[in-house]
Amino acid sequence: MSTAQQLWDDVDAYFTTLLSPADEVLAAALRDSDAAGLPPINVAPNQGKLLQLLAQIQGARRILEIGTLGGYSTIWLGRALPADGRLITLEYSAKHAEVARHNLARAGLDRIAEVRVGPALESLPKLAEEHPDPFDLVFIDADKANNGHYVEWAVKLTRPGSLIVLDNVVRSGRITEADSDDPSLQGTRAALELIAGHPKLSGTAVQTVGTKGHDGFALARVVA
Repeated sequence: MSTAQQLWDDVDAYFTTLLSPADEVLAAALRDSDAAGLPPINVAPNQGKLLQLLAQIQGARRILEIGTLGGYSTIWLGRALPADGRLITLEYSAKHAEVARHNLARAGLDRIAEVRVGPALESLPKLAEEHPDPFDLVFIDADKANNGHYVEWAVKLTRPGSLIVLDNVVRSGRITEADSDDPSLQGTRAALELIAGHPKLSGTAVQTVGTKGHDGFALARVVA
């Protein structure tokens, strides 16, 4: 491990211990995800707390998550909702969805959070056909190659004042490589360029360092 990474880990550990202490429900969600062989790509605890705070600042009553994994970030988001709130989370893998449903039930969020299984680009049109009330917050953390499409759908399913959060936008610092043939990188660039040029969006992106290495996220507010 590099000296820089050790420093980032130490700082994240300090922030997490002080401001985002673990509880048994969240710890169990991580343990069960690991035991089921899910990749360890969930958000860090301090990032989960940030999502929760953003949802609370929004006064969110309806949240859409694209990319569930084991439901760790879903728990953070779900805890920000009122008792009559609604969270729909889209997961490609049936195996991952099964783990997430168990974790959400243990967190007492199974009446608020619904896990839908299948490719998100198939689930999103079906969701739109239901004519749901607009979502107050959309968190995008799925396959990066389709990030641009996910942002487009997020705009369709929100309202003025809604917030869109796009994770993992730095790609370990490679996001500036315009000529890269990496689909994840190009999909993320497409999403950022869409945010920059979309008449209904005002956004920014922030790079971070921590237990997840050199990364970052984009925030976009729906303004029209």
